[in-house]
Amino acid sequence: MTTYCDYCNSHPEDNYNKEYHDTQYGFPLNDDNLLFERLILEINQAGLSWITILKKADNFREAYRGFDIAKVAKFTEKDRARLLADAGIIRNRLKVNAAIVNAQRILELRKEYGSFKGWLDAHHPLTKEEWTKLFRKTFVFTGGEIVNEFLLSTGYLPGAHDKDCPVYKKVASLRPAWMKSRQ
Repeated sequence: MTTYCDYCNSHPEDNYNKEYHDTQYGFPLNDDNLLFERLILEINQAGLSWITILKKADNFREAYRGFDIAKVAKFTEKDRARLLADAGIIRNRLKVNAAIVNAQRILELRKEYGSFKGWLDAHHPLTKEEWTKLFRKTFVFTGGEIVNEFLLSTGYLPGAHDKDCPVYKKVASLRPAWMKSRQ
């Protein structure tokens, strides 16, 4: 029998979490829009279960135009109203605003670092506390748990998978060499 992470074992009938665990959680992301998507999904998860977000993920992608950072950064009050009326996503004014403001901030980061990923890579490695401080200074609606899960889920912090989980080795093999040496 294959041993999976405790979280996955504690939700044996949950295909959403298993699929996410096996194909996305902890896997390094290189695309800025995918990184932005993960950040916004983590922000929307605050106060809710992750399964709620996974079940609504396709709705989020549609509502936020595929998480295209440039498009979201240009959202207007009409877009905010559309999002707040969309029952397929989390209709929270602060979370909707965070997506738009954070997209605008990522565009600013791109001017100096070339990309959101470039900004993350330039600061890696940091401790969880240092990352949280940096995110709070740079973005909105990014507390410690949101930052921690974002960084775990994108491979910037270790610990996404137990060492005896079959996905652990797969994820570790995908990390760039420079990241492995700095963790």
